[in-house]
Amino acid sequence: MPLTGATAPPFVTVLVRGLLAGLIAGLLAGTFAYLAGEPHVDAAIAIEEAASAHAEPVAGAHDHEDALVSRNGQRGGLFLATGLFGAAMGGLLATAYVLLARRRRTYDDGRSGLLLAGAALLGAVVVPFLKYPANPPAVGDPATINQRTVTYLLMVVLGLVAVWAGSLGYRSVGAQAPLWQRVAAAVGGFLLVTVVSYVVLPSFQEVPADFPAKLLWDFRLASLGTQVVLWTGIGLLFAALMHHDRRRRAAAALPGT
Repeated sequence: MPLTGATAPPFVTVLVRGLLAGLIAGLLAGTFAYLAGEPHVDAAIAIEEAASAHAEPVAGAHDHEDALVSRNGQRGGLFLATGLFGAAMGGLLATAYVLLARRRRTYDDGRSGLLLAGAALLGAVVVPFLKYPANPPAVGDPATINQRTVTYLLMVVLGLVAVWAGSLGYRSVGAQAPLWQRVAAAVGGFLLVTVVSYVVLPSFQEVPADFPAKLLWDFRLASLGTQVVLWTGIGLLFAALMHHDRRRRAAAALPGT
């Protein structure tokens, strides 16, 4: 659809739809995390507490401090955190959608937003997950937490760069080239950045040998699933809202309406 004053939705309208889509998707992701992830968190905490109790001297005094936030409080805060994070990501998605539409000088019915959400899921979630999968409580050396945080954030940035490189590779091949050549160029650009990032960035092997492998991977898959629900929800809801907005504007532009 051409970018004209009559058909282009205002930025605020697009932003509100992105925020709304993100908020709803965040609450859905929080529900998934509560049902699929919280039992594994409780199990990991139980293992950590058992290990701490076993390590205490027999005659020593208890040095445990009460948690600043109870587990019930943490469970409630989960929905607040995922809702706010989802709204923020929805706002960023809406902003990227508008910038892309202005560059292309055309607005679609939200399909570009769905593609952007898929790109964010791949670059900011899947690529970092394969290098640095999430770990439950009791896993990880506290002394390396700052280093692990910085390298993870760097991996997120490089994951997005990898997606951009794939997009650049796709567009670098002439439009007259066969589709398989453009796809191959996109995959090649994406894999080049991803593999180099995996090789250059450090790895952390801090999982205790006696930590249950099933619990570890159940937690990791639940964490990944939460992000999949979030970004899939943002993309689908944003596309649906923009499609509805486009139909409403098209109907309003008809003669006699």
